[in-house]
Amino acid sequence: MNGVGPVKSALPAISPLVGEPIKRADAERLAGVLKAFADPARLRLLSLIQSAPEGEASVSDLTAPLGLSQPTVSHHLRILTEAGLLEREKRGVWAYYRLVPSAIKAIADLLTPPRKRATKRAR
Repeated sequence: MNGVGPVKSALPAISPLVGEPIKRADAERLAGVLKAFADPARLRLLSLIQSAPEGEASVSDLTAPLGLSQPTVSHHLRILTEAGLLEREKRGVWAYYRLVPSAIKAIADLLTPPRKRATKRAR
């Protein structure tokens, strides 16, 4: 995939729920990713892209279902891409977006208390 550059908001290596205090810089990075995640339009974008037939979508595929203008959808996609939640691939004049499963899993792992993580793995 041809990304839009390095991810600005890399996730911290330690969860705020492991019993140790999270470093300020790590907390700021995680908060940035969660802020990108915590917008209703962006959550819908993630859902629409994930449920698309090929697991990817272009801006033109997303404007009508969201009821938002192309510039607004592009803005939200840029924020999600910069947060590392989406990958962007340019094909001709179109850009296609797909989820970064490892980023979504990393957020889930960071927010799942260690005991619950151990239980999920044992299943």
